[in-house]
Amino acid sequence: MKTRTLGKDGLTVSAVGLGCMGFTQSYPPYPDRKDAIATIRRAVDLGVTFFDTAEVYSYGRNEELVGEALQPVRDQVVIATKFGYDLAEMPDLTTSARPVSLSSRPETIRRAVEGSLHRLRTDHIDLYYQHRVDPNVPVETVAETISELIKEGKVLHWGLSEAAPATVRRAHAVCPLTAVQSEYSLWYRKPEAELLPTLEELGIGFVPFSPLGKAILTGRFNRDTKFDKSDFRSAIPRFQGDNLKHNMELVEYVEKLARMKQTSPARIAIGWLLAQKPWIVPIPGTKRIERIEENIGGEDIRFTTEELDDIRRHLDRIEIRGGRYPEDQEKMTGL
Repeated sequence: MKTRTLGKDGLTVSAVGLGCMGFTQSYPPYPDRKDAIATIRRAVDLGVTFFDTAEVYSYGRNEELVGEALQPVRDQVVIATKFGYDLAEMPDLTTSARPVSLSSRPETIRRAVEGSLHRLRTDHIDLYYQHRVDPNVPVETVAETISELIKEGKVLHWGLSEAAPATVRRAHAVCPLTAVQSEYSLWYRKPEAELLPTLEELGIGFVPFSPLGKAILTGRFNRDTKFDKSDFRSAIPRFQGDNLKHNMELVEYVEKLARMKQTSPARIAIGWLLAQKPWIVPIPGTKRIERIEENIGGEDIRFTTEELDDIRRHLDRIEIRGGRYPEDQEKMTGL
C-alpha cells in the first residue's frame, strides 16, 4: 500500500488505516479474540501499518486486543491510542458501567499512558491523542504534559480528537501536533469550513474516523433499516426514522458513482477522502478481512478534477438531517 505523511515531524503511515474500536464495542456482534487477532494481523499482511484504538474503548480491553495482535510486528506498525477519561473511577474494568468522566489533568494523563503502554505491550506510543477536550484543564497544560512524555520517550507524536480550530492552534503553539482526528466523509463535511484550512496552514495531518459514515456509505442499509438497541447507531438521530429515509438520497448518489466507476460504494467514499488532501489518512473500522480488502482498495480510485467538482456540486445540494451523535455526546465535541 502507498504511504502518507502526517505532520511536519514526518510520521509515515499507510494511506488507509484501521479503526479497531468495533472489535469490542458499539457495533455488535463482536468476533472472538482469536478471530479478531487474526483479522488485525491479516491487515498488516495487506499493507496496513496504522492502527487506532483508545484507552476508553471497552475500558482497556480494546487496547489489550490490539497489543496482543500487533506485538509480533510492533516495529512495522504505527499504533495510535487516546487518553482523556478517568478510568481510575472504575477499579473493575470488566464492568460495562458508563460513563466515566473526562479528565486531562497531568496526573490522569501520566496514569493513562502507563496503562496504555502495558496493555499495548510496548515501550512507546507512536501517536497519542487527547480523546476529547477537557473544559476543566487548559489545553496548554495538556500540551506541556505531553511534551514531557515525548522527552521521556513514552510518546513519539501527539494529536487532538474532535477539537475546534482555536483549540488546535493553542495546543500546537506549546507542543507541535502531528495529527487531528475527527469525523469526515461524504456523509459529514463540517471540517471543511474551518478545521481543514487550519490544519493545512499549520502543517498538521488529518485522520478522519467514520469515513464510511458508520457504514451507511457501504450500501448495506436501506430506508427501512432499524438498528438494534445494542448498536450505537440506534441512538444517533441521522440513522433514525424519517431522517434515515431522507438521508438515503446521499447513499443512493454514492451507489450511482460506484456504478459509474465500476467499483464499490465504500471504495468511492475512501477514494474521495484521499483525493481531498495528501495529508488525509482515513481509518475505516471493520471486523472482517474482506471489508479491509475492500476499504484499502479505495486508494486505487482516481477522480478527475471535473469529477470532483461535480461531486461537490451534488453534495452541496443534498441536506443531511439529524445529529451525528446523541445530544449529550454532541456537546462533548469541538466542531
